[in-house]
Amino acid sequence: MARAGSILRNTFTVGAFTSLSRVLGLVREMMQSRLIGAGVAQSAFTLAFAIPNMARKLFGEGALTAAFVPVFRGEVERGGVEKAAKLARAVMTTVMLVLGAAVAFSLAGVLGASACAGRFGFSPRTRLALSLVAILLPYMLAICGAAFGMGILNALGKFKASSFMPALLNCIWISALGILLFFPSISVESRIRFVAAAILAGGFVQLAFMLAAVARAGVSPLPTFSGWGSEKLRLVWRNLGVAALGAGAVQVNYMLDQVLGQMAAPWAAGVIGYAERLMDLPLGVIGVAFGTVLLPTFSGLFAKGDMDSARAALARSVNSLLFVMVPAAVGLAFLAQETVAAVYEGGEFDAAATVRVSRALAVYAGGLCFFGFQKLLVPWFQAQNDMKTPLRVSLATVALNAFLNILAVALLPEEWRHVGLAASTVVCAAAGCVLLAAFAKRRNGPLGLSACTLPLLRSAAASAAMACAICLLRPRLASLPAIASLAAMIASGMAAYFVSVALLGGRVRLRRS
Repeated sequence: MARAGSILRNTFTVGAFTSLSRVLGLVREMMQSRLIGAGVAQSAFTLAFAIPNMARKLFGEGALTAAFVPVFRGEVERGGVEKAAKLARAVMTTVMLVLGAAVAFSLAGVLGASACAGRFGFSPRTRLALSLVAILLPYMLAICGAAFGMGILNALGKFKASSFMPALLNCIWISALGILLFFPSISVESRIRFVAAAILAGGFVQLAFMLAAVARAGVSPLPTFSGWGSEKLRLVWRNLGVAALGAGAVQVNYMLDQVLGQMAAPWAAGVIGYAERLMDLPLGVIGVAFGTVLLPTFSGLFAKGDMDSARAALARSVNSLLFVMVPAAVGLAFLAQETVAAVYEGGEFDAAATVRVSRALAVYAGGLCFFGFQKLLVPWFQAQNDMKTPLRVSLATVALNAFLNILAVALLPEEWRHVGLAASTVVCAAAGCVLLAAFAKRRNGPLGLSACTLPLLRSAAASAAMACAICLLRPRLASLPAIASLAAMIASGMAAYFVSVALLGGRVRLRRS
């Protein structure tokens, strides 16, 4: 059976480097919120940055990784790294050629639209968004190549370099914002264009870093034109086609969210983006980490036919996820306004923006466990080369999300429409978890998740004690500076949680292999 220590140790490795990236991302957001604010410029940037992120989900760490890793891992098991490396080179070459053509075509269209902006009377916000899209489109090529390199390393069980890579972008992004601090007279529009250019440069730094790491792991990053007709390459592309439909549906839905956010209020898309990044802090540390580790782990276990070990790995991962996500959800919900004020407020980011972001954050907090659970369940299917089940679930939740989002924009007051968009995301994540668990049980029998009931109840009871401690302490810390008050409440809440877990008989430990 797969040892608990190996899964948890790899997860902690990914989580530690992801934590570094998320902390740097938090610093980045603190600086950007003060330099850019939560207005039209940030909304335009959020929309423009969503395009390369959509491509990354389709051709990088999302659909392509899901389609490639199980086949690549099988080749490693059967023929070693050298044989698997030929497949990796062929896949990467074909994908980068397709992406290069897509980037060139899209860039021509955006530049053409920008040239016609005056003729068609585009608003300043639309012109700014087009200019940002033009800058960020080539970033799509760099980040997808880097994300594919991450998939190769993860499949080989080498998680350190791939987990550190996102921190590189944050370092460059923070440096760009630091430079802007010395030029306070520059307009907000010029600032956000400078940030976009820094992101583009950071993407190619990430690509170079990952190509070097892949080469050290024994897989040449040089392009190849051999092996394009192999059965394994065709299998990867077939799986990619199905997985891309599912990921594409999710990303189209995300773009719809962005468009509806623009319709909900001029500031709504930027506000939702700020809330999502705070929500991503705990989700990235534990949820993404487990999802990263479990895909190659499940792939290896299913290749060997070891279903019992796969079930045990899933149950252990769910228990660990709940131990972190339940208190994180309660803490973010109770401390939403204090967190937003301490992290973002100042400069261009005013008190009204704090209220708006904190409302969305409190709603997103309620979905943390669902978001994390999805990241554990989807690899269960992908590792079995089943891309169709996640696709069906994605299409169902996309339709539900679109319907709920339209209702939110049409029926809610302007100051609450973005909250409705956040609530729709949470509801759809919950529905997705229910569907995925039901399909997994029908495919493979009981998953052994009944063993997670007691840990869930224990975490919920300890989180309730944590919430009580925060509520009792909050009025006594009102006179302190925002950051000091928040830090004290977080520390007290964590202490109350861990003490409560211990009193309830819980324990979490890492066994050594």
